[in-house]
Amino acid sequence: MSYVVTEACIKCKYMDCVDVCPVDCFYEGENMLVINPNECIDCGVCEPECPAEAILPDTEPGLEKWLELNTKYAAVWPNINSKKPSPADADEFKGIADKFNTLFSDKPGS
Repeated sequence: MSYVVTEACIKCKYMDCVDVCPVDCFYEGENMLVINPNECIDCGVCEPECPAEAILPDTEPGLEKWLELNTKYAAVWPNINSKKPSPADADEFKGIADKFNTLFSDKPGS
């Protein structure tokens, strides 16, 4: 088992989770984060830290797409091991459904 970042992170990209991760398994895209499931030690400390409730265990039903996406982008996006400021408009996107098809960016973070 590992944890995965889901659609709720898109355009929110709160980074409270990054600061608590003991193994630095987060990777940064332009408008979301992902977890490398091969590095995640399943400790679960990141899940309650996410204000957008975007982090879930990959054992929950229907998360296959997100496990695949996390795996794919963790291989190409830069690793992030310290919290950066969230986007100024993050709260405006919190709780919005169906963000992937219209708002997801495959570009790496800075």
